[in-house]
Amino acid sequence: MPERGMRDEDRVAALLELAQAAALEVRILSAHAAAEEGAPRQSRVGRVGSRVWVLIVPDDPPAHQAAALAQALGRFRADFLEERFVPPALRAFIADRTGPT
Repeated sequence: MPERGMRDEDRVAALLELAQAAALEVRILSAHAAAEEGAPRQSRVGRVGSRVWVLIVPDDPPAHQAAALAQALGRFRADFLEERFVPPALRAFIADRTGPT
């Protein structure tokens, strides 16, 4: 269920925009790749060296996609968030998943 006045799809779009501005590596798994045996079934965050990657699985519900993006931003780009205007509803969503930013 959407919370704080944003639809999940709108939240994902806004978080994708923030992630791009914050220089996170976001990869959206293609439908073909997602259908492969052993492919991830949930969106997730990972670190490869100094780079933070967010993998978005297309069949994952938008709420889970948004949570993965929020976790990456809150955990790995908190300084970026402090220096940028983030709408209060979006900032609260990120904080709810990672602690205060």
